[in-house]
Amino acid sequence: GCHLVFHPEVEEMYPEGFGTYVNLESDMTMQLCGKSRPGHFRGVCTVVSKLFHIASPNKAYFGEKDAQQLAVIRHMVRDQAFDIDIVGCPTVREADGLAKSSRNAYLNDEERKAAGVLYRAITAAREKIEEEAAKAAESSEKKETAERSVSISAAAITELMTRIISSEAMAAIDYIEAVDGMTLMPKAKLQRGDLVALAVYIGKTRLIDNFTI
Repeated sequence: GCHLVFHPEVEEMYPEGFGTYVNLESDMTMQLCGKSRPGHFRGVCTVVSKLFHIASPNKAYFGEKDAQQLAVIRHMVRDQAFDIDIVGCPTVREADGLAKSSRNAYLNDEERKAAGVLYRAITAAREKIEEEAAKAAESSEKKETAERSVSISAAAITELMTRIISSEAMAAIDYIEAVDGMTLMPKAKLQRGDLVALAVYIGKTRLIDNFTI
């Protein structure tokens, strides 16, 4: 149903002798997935910048499910002065809450059922955060302001999620981390706009997910 597809061959994007890369030299790329995938975001920035140069889009759309990739691309676009509006697209979920992803196809029936533990952990964390925000509001004279704010230990949230996910025998946690929503640097206390991100192996399949407070 689309009007045009850009589908180059590998040789067109990476001709013989290719050796020019775009690399975001920031601690942002060394957090979360960057810890276990060195060089990954250099590849992301290189191929996306080439796509932008070739296609000259007005807008580019990236899923919020990969929050780190979205943040890195926004940073690159700002640094390189691309005249492009980067639009984050909300995560689309299955009926049980699992974030839709091409990787889900690698899960067998048993693994697919087990993968639901990611969203259960996210749901529990969100409920805990809102519960703490409500408690703070009850003791505050400015109740409306308190309800919009939150200050909770990041460790309390990541430990809660770790307990839930670890209860699933087929799950192996790569990371569960609470970070600043803009810089992706670790946070000790969580506030509105911060991000909780996770990567979990279900069998051999690595799944990622996140939520913003």
